[in-house]
Amino acid sequence: MTSPRDGAPSGLATERGNAAPSSEVSSMFDGISRVYDPLNLVISAFQEPRWRRRAVSLAQLRPGGRAIDIATGTGKVAADLHRRVQPGGEVLGVDISPGMIGIARRRFDRRAGLTFVVGDALALPAPDASFDAATIAFGMRNLPDYRQGFAEMRRVVRPGGRVVCLEIARPRSRLARVLRAWFDRIVPVIGRLAGQGGAYAYLVRSVRNYPAPEAIAGIMRDVGLADVTWTGISGGIVTLHVGTVPPAG
Repeated sequence: MTSPRDGAPSGLATERGNAAPSSEVSSMFDGISRVYDPLNLVISAFQEPRWRRRAVSLAQLRPGGRAIDIATGTGKVAADLHRRVQPGGEVLGVDISPGMIGIARRRFDRRAGLTFVVGDALALPAPDASFDAATIAFGMRNLPDYRQGFAEMRRVVRPGGRVVCLEIARPRSRLARVLRAWFDRIVPVIGRLAGQGGAYAYLVRSVRNYPAPEAIAGIMRDVGLADVTWTGISGGIVTLHVGTVPPAG
Protein backbone atom coordinates (compact mmCIF):
# COMPACT_ATOMS: atom_id res chain seq x y z
CA MET A 1 0.00 0.00 0.00
CA THR A 2 1.32 3.42 -0.92
CA SER A 3 1.71 5.95 1.85
CA PRO A 4 0.65 9.62 1.70
CA ARG A 5 4.31 10.63 1.89
CA ASP A 6 4.92 9.69 -1.74
CA GLY A 7 2.02 11.84 -2.88
CA ALA A 8 -0.68 9.17 -2.96
CA PRO A 9 -3.66 8.61 -0.64
CA SER A 10 -3.41 5.52 1.52
CA GLY A 11 -6.89 4.05 0.91
CA LEU A 12 -8.47 2.27 -2.03
CA ALA A 13 -11.91 2.30 -3.58
CA THR A 14 -14.50 -0.10 -2.18
CA GLU A 15 -18.06 -0.93 -3.18
CA ARG A 16 -19.29 1.77 -0.77
CA GLY A 17 -16.74 4.50 -1.37
CA ASN A 18 -13.07 5.43 -1.44
CA ALA A 19 -11.37 4.55 1.83
CA ALA A 20 -8.75 7.31 1.47
CA PRO A 21 -9.19 10.27 3.84
CA SER A 22 -10.51 13.33 2.03
CA SER A 23 -7.55 15.37 3.27
CA GLU A 24 -5.15 13.01 1.48
CA VAL A 25 -7.18 13.14 -1.74
CA SER A 26 -7.22 16.94 -1.60
CA SER A 27 -3.48 17.10 -1.03
CA MET A 28 -2.80 14.71 -3.91
CA PHE A 29 -4.85 16.75 -6.37
CA ASP A 30 -3.15 19.93 -5.16
CA GLY A 31 0.15 18.27 -6.04
CA ILE A 32 -0.84 17.22 -9.57
CA SER A 33 -2.96 20.25 -10.45
CA ARG A 34 -0.39 21.79 -12.81
CA VAL A 35 0.10 18.61 -14.85
CA TYR A 36 -3.45 17.30 -14.58
CA ASP A 37 -4.86 18.52 -17.90
CA PRO A 38 -2.02 17.51 -20.26
CA LEU A 39 -1.60 14.14 -18.58
CA ASN A 40 -5.36 13.50 -18.71
CA LEU A 41 -5.27 14.07 -22.45
CA VAL A 42 -2.44 11.58 -22.95
CA ILE A 43 -3.82 9.01 -20.51
CA SER A 44 -7.21 9.04 -22.26
CA ALA A 45 -5.54 8.53 -25.67
CA PHE A 46 -6.84 12.03 -26.50
CA GLN A 47 -10.47 10.91 -26.00
CA GLU A 48 -11.20 13.03 -22.90
CA PRO A 49 -12.62 16.05 -24.83
CA ARG A 50 -15.09 13.77 -26.64
CA TRP A 51 -16.16 12.12 -23.39
CA ARG A 52 -16.59 15.52 -21.76
CA ARG A 53 -18.78 16.78 -24.61
CA ARG A 54 -21.04 13.73 -24.28
CA ALA A 55 -21.51 14.33 -20.56
CA VAL A 56 -22.31 18.00 -21.06
CA SER A 57 -24.80 17.17 -23.81
CA LEU A 58 -26.63 14.69 -21.57
CA ALA A 59 -27.21 17.40 -18.96
CA GLN A 60 -29.72 18.86 -21.46
CA LEU A 61 -29.18 22.46 -20.40
CA ARG A 62 -30.74 25.48 -22.07
CA PRO A 63 -29.85 29.18 -22.21
CA GLY A 64 -30.56 30.83 -18.87
CA GLY A 65 -30.20 27.56 -16.96
CA ARG A 66 -28.15 26.76 -13.87
CA ALA A 67 -25.78 23.85 -13.31
CA ILE A 68 -23.30 22.58 -10.73
CA ASP A 69 -20.18 20.57 -11.56
CA ILE A 70 -18.81 18.48 -8.69
CA ALA A 71 -15.12 17.49 -8.50
CA THR A 72 -14.71 20.18 -11.12
CA GLY A 73 -10.91 20.04 -11.13
CA THR A 74 -9.45 22.69 -13.43
CA GLY A 75 -12.93 23.69 -14.59
CA LYS A 76 -13.21 22.30 -18.11
CA VAL A 77 -16.59 20.60 -17.66
CA ALA A 78 -17.94 23.63 -15.81
CA ALA A 79 -16.80 25.90 -18.64
CA ASP A 80 -18.50 23.67 -21.23
CA LEU A 81 -21.71 23.73 -19.17
CA HIS A 82 -21.43 27.50 -18.91
CA ARG A 83 -21.36 27.82 -22.69
CA ARG A 84 -24.56 25.77 -22.87
CA VAL A 85 -26.50 28.06 -20.52
CA GLN A 86 -25.60 31.33 -22.20
CA PRO A 87 -26.94 33.90 -22.38
CA GLY A 88 -27.93 34.52 -18.80
CA GLY A 89 -27.12 31.17 -17.20
CA GLU A 90 -24.92 30.31 -14.22
CA VAL A 91 -22.58 27.44 -13.34
CA LEU A 92 -20.95 26.60 -10.02
CA GLY A 93 -17.84 24.40 -9.93
CA VAL A 94 -17.00 22.68 -6.63
CA ASP A 95 -13.81 20.80 -5.75
CA ILE A 96 -12.10 19.70 -2.55
CA SER A 97 -8.67 20.72 -3.90
CA PRO A 98 -7.69 24.40 -3.48
CA GLY A 99 -4.96 23.87 -6.08
CA MET A 100 -7.43 22.75 -8.72
CA ILE A 101 -9.88 25.53 -7.88
CA GLY A 102 -7.07 28.10 -8.10
CA ILE A 103 -6.29 27.03 -11.66
CA ALA A 104 -9.98 27.05 -12.64
CA ARG A 105 -10.44 30.55 -11.27
CA ARG A 106 -7.40 31.92 -13.08
CA ARG A 107 -8.37 30.26 -16.33
CA PHE A 108 -12.00 31.38 -16.39
CA ASP A 109 -12.03 34.49 -14.20
CA ARG A 110 -13.58 36.71 -16.89
CA ARG A 111 -16.67 34.61 -17.52
CA ALA A 112 -19.67 36.16 -15.80
CA GLY A 113 -21.86 33.58 -14.11
CA LEU A 114 -19.09 30.96 -13.83
CA THR A 115 -17.98 30.54 -10.20
CA PHE A 116 -15.57 28.12 -8.53
CA VAL A 117 -15.45 27.28 -4.83
CA VAL A 118 -13.59 24.85 -2.59
CA GLY A 119 -16.19 22.50 -1.14
CA ASP A 120 -17.14 18.99 -0.10
CA ALA A 121 -19.06 16.82 -2.57
CA LEU A 122 -20.81 15.15 0.37
CA ALA A 123 -22.11 18.49 1.69
CA LEU A 124 -22.51 20.72 -1.33
CA PRO A 125 -22.54 24.49 -0.68
CA ALA A 126 -25.90 25.00 -2.39
CA PRO A 127 -29.62 25.11 -1.47
CA ASP A 128 -32.07 22.36 -2.33
CA ALA A 129 -33.44 22.26 -5.90
CA SER A 130 -31.28 25.18 -7.02
CA PHE A 131 -29.88 23.77 -10.30
CA ASP A 132 -31.20 22.34 -13.54
CA ALA A 133 -28.40 19.74 -13.68
CA ALA A 134 -25.52 18.35 -11.65
CA THR A 135 -22.48 16.70 -13.24
CA ILE A 136 -19.42 14.85 -11.99
CA ALA A 137 -16.63 13.66 -14.31
CA PHE A 138 -13.97 11.24 -13.07
CA GLY A 139 -14.58 12.27 -9.48
CA MET A 140 -17.14 9.85 -8.07
CA ARG A 141 -14.60 7.10 -7.42
CA ASN A 142 -12.62 9.48 -5.16
CA LEU A 143 -15.57 10.11 -2.84
CA PRO A 144 -15.70 8.29 0.51
CA ASP A 145 -19.42 7.55 0.08
CA TYR A 146 -20.87 7.11 -3.41
CA ARG A 147 -24.44 7.03 -2.11
CA GLN A 148 -24.06 10.31 -0.27
CA GLY A 149 -22.41 11.84 -3.33
CA PHE A 150 -25.39 10.99 -5.53
CA ALA A 151 -27.82 11.99 -2.77
CA GLU A 152 -26.26 15.45 -2.62
CA MET A 153 -26.44 15.82 -6.40
CA ARG A 154 -30.11 14.85 -6.28
CA ARG A 155 -30.75 17.29 -3.43
CA VAL A 156 -29.46 20.35 -5.27
CA VAL A 157 -31.21 19.59 -8.59
CA ARG A 158 -34.78 20.70 -9.19
CA PRO A 159 -37.55 18.20 -10.07
CA GLY A 160 -37.18 17.26 -13.72
CA GLY A 161 -33.48 18.13 -13.72
CA ARG A 162 -30.66 15.72 -14.51
CA VAL A 163 -27.76 14.10 -12.65
CA VAL A 164 -24.87 13.00 -14.91
CA CYS A 165 -21.84 10.90 -13.89
CA LEU A 166 -18.90 10.19 -16.20
CA GLU A 167 -16.43 7.65 -14.82
CA ILE A 168 -13.88 5.01 -15.78
CA ALA A 169 -15.47 1.55 -15.86
CA ARG A 170 -14.48 -2.07 -15.48
CA PRO A 171 -13.56 -3.51 -18.89
CA ARG A 172 -15.98 -5.84 -20.64
CA SER A 173 -15.40 -5.69 -24.37
CA ARG A 174 -12.14 -6.80 -25.94
CA LEU A 175 -11.35 -3.19 -26.86
CA ALA A 176 -12.02 -2.05 -23.29
CA ARG A 177 -9.71 -4.75 -21.92
CA VAL A 178 -6.94 -3.60 -24.25
CA LEU A 179 -7.45 0.01 -23.26
CA ARG A 180 -7.58 -0.92 -19.59
CA ALA A 181 -4.31 -2.86 -19.83
CA TRP A 182 -2.75 0.21 -21.44
CA PHE A 183 -4.19 2.37 -18.65
CA ASP A 184 -2.94 0.07 -15.87
CA ARG A 185 0.59 -0.19 -17.26
CA ILE A 186 1.26 3.13 -18.92
CA VAL A 187 -0.40 5.60 -16.54
CA PRO A 188 2.01 4.94 -13.63
CA VAL A 189 4.96 5.30 -16.04
CA ILE A 190 3.63 8.62 -17.32
CA GLY A 191 3.09 9.73 -13.74
CA ARG A 192 6.68 8.88 -12.80
CA LEU A 193 8.02 10.77 -15.81
CA ALA A 194 6.00 13.79 -14.69
CA GLY A 195 7.35 13.47 -11.15
CA GLN A 196 4.00 12.26 -9.77
CA GLY A 197 4.44 8.51 -9.73
CA GLY A 198 2.69 7.87 -6.41
CA ALA A 199 -0.35 9.94 -7.32
CA TYR A 200 -0.89 8.29 -10.70
CA ALA A 201 -0.36 4.81 -9.29
CA TYR A 202 -3.16 5.64 -6.84
CA LEU A 203 -5.42 6.77 -9.69
CA VAL A 204 -4.99 3.37 -11.34
CA ARG A 205 -5.73 1.55 -8.09
CA SER A 206 -8.78 3.71 -7.42
CA VAL A 207 -10.49 2.27 -10.49
CA ARG A 208 -10.05 -1.40 -9.64
CA ASN A 209 -12.72 -1.73 -6.95
CA TYR A 210 -15.10 0.94 -8.22
CA PRO A 211 -18.58 -0.62 -8.57
CA ALA A 212 -19.76 -2.04 -11.87
CA PRO A 213 -22.11 0.15 -13.96
CA GLU A 214 -25.19 -1.79 -12.83
CA ALA A 215 -24.26 -1.23 -9.19
CA ILE A 216 -23.80 2.51 -9.72
CA ALA A 217 -27.21 2.63 -11.43
CA GLY A 218 -28.66 0.86 -8.40
CA ILE A 219 -27.14 3.43 -6.04
CA MET A 220 -28.64 6.23 -8.11
CA ARG A 221 -32.08 4.62 -7.90
CA ASP A 222 -31.65 4.08 -4.16
CA VAL A 223 -31.20 7.82 -3.56
CA GLY A 224 -34.41 8.57 -5.45
CA LEU A 225 -33.32 9.25 -9.01
CA ALA A 226 -35.66 8.09 -11.75
CA ASP A 227 -35.19 6.92 -15.35
CA VAL A 228 -31.60 5.90 -14.60
CA THR A 229 -29.64 4.74 -17.65
CA TRP A 230 -26.00 4.16 -18.46
CA THR A 231 -23.97 3.98 -21.65
CA GLY A 232 -20.48 2.66 -22.32
CA ILE A 233 -18.11 4.75 -24.43
CA SER A 234 -14.91 3.80 -26.27
CA GLY A 235 -15.61 0.12 -25.95
CA GLY A 236 -16.87 0.51 -22.39
CA ILE A 237 -13.67 1.87 -20.84
CA VAL A 238 -15.79 4.74 -19.49
CA THR A 239 -19.49 4.96 -18.66
CA LEU A 240 -22.01 7.76 -18.59
CA HIS A 241 -24.80 7.41 -16.01
CA VAL A 242 -27.85 9.68 -16.17
CA GLY A 243 -30.78 10.01 -13.78
CA THR A 244 -33.69 12.44 -13.41
CA VAL A 245 -34.98 14.04 -10.22
CA PRO A 246 -38.66 13.02 -10.02
CA PRO A 247 -41.49 15.48 -9.39
CA ALA A 248 -41.97 16.53 -5.79
CA GLY A 249 -44.49 14.50 -3.81
